[in-house]
Amino acid sequence: MGNVQVIHAGLYYGADSLKTRLCVRGRHLLYALCKKHRIPHSNMGKWIVAQTNDQWEELVKLHRVARSIDVPTSFISLSEAAKIEPDVRANVGILESPTTGIVDSHAYMRFLLGDFEESGGDLALQSPVVGIEALGEQGSEGWAVTTRDKATGEESTVTADVLVNSAGLGACEVSNMILPPSRHMTPYYAKGNYFSYAASSPTTRHLIYPAPEPGLGGLGTHLTLDISGRIRFGPDIEWVDDPTDLAVNDARLPQAIEQIKRFLPGVKEECIQPDYAGIRPKLGKASAVASGKGFMDFVIRREEGYEGFVNLLGIESPGLTASLAIAEEVEGLVYGERVVVE
Repeated sequence: MGNVQVIHAGLYYGADSLKTRLCVRGRHLLYALCKKHRIPHSNMGKWIVAQTNDQWEELVKLHRVARSIDVPTSFISLSEAAKIEPDVRANVGILESPTTGIVDSHAYMRFLLGDFEESGGDLALQSPVVGIEALGEQGSEGWAVTTRDKATGEESTVTADVLVNSAGLGACEVSNMILPPSRHMTPYYAKGNYFSYAASSPTTRHLIYPAPEPGLGGLGTHLTLDISGRIRFGPDIEWVDDPTDLAVNDARLPQAIEQIKRFLPGVKEECIQPDYAGIRPKLGKASAVASGKGFMDFVIRREEGYEGFVNLLGIESPGLTASLAIAEEVEGLVYGERVVVE
């Protein structure tokens, strides 16, 4: 969840998408929650840099979308940028997103887990779902979910009135256990390799992203900072068949360095090292931004003909930012209304 731990503004997904609506709402909720419960976070802002005229046109598109959804963005002159971030290169232009930030996602998840358990919830790890049975007519009397303990092989079954499939990388597999073949979804696994940086310079005060490329399955290799100020670069896009393949592909490092040097030319190549990898659950090998061909939105819906079954598929970025708003969305689907807590 949240491989780069970025709180996104909601710029990339088009004015009318579910990703945009839930990202914008989720960002407000997440900042408020972090502030209230002292979860480490920082609203440091992001620069999106253009090196070519084509990339500049993409920045203009982002700015127009941002204005239409009331998300603040502004262009920064190159002369001003050189004073603020002297180590950053942008040959043509820069779009600033002041509401982008970062969060300690592990602290955030620990808070959510504690809140869940205090409300009577139980977390069962290392217990994959091996079977789902609809009780009554298509779930009219609830659901029986069978899991198998990885350590002992012991199976156990729990029953519930409502079944919410929010299994991330395994969501399509779980969904396909229930729905007929004509409604099956095929998962695509996009591994992102990340690289650490061990030098104290060059450095930045903002997150630095390249201009988006329509048709690319991600946002390009970018610079992010963690809560301690440590720089990391990534992710790239590497399509894999195994969602557990978390080995960093060292062979991707030269390409990453080439991309990094476009916006951070003074980077010390010898200080960039493979760090970790994450997998994004996608519903197609398509564009990560709305301006590209084949853009895939979140799928969050009650499945027609199946009582009490809510499906969440393709919850990739901006899933972390949108997480609290996604919870509201699911609550509305299950109970018919949303309880908004500011």
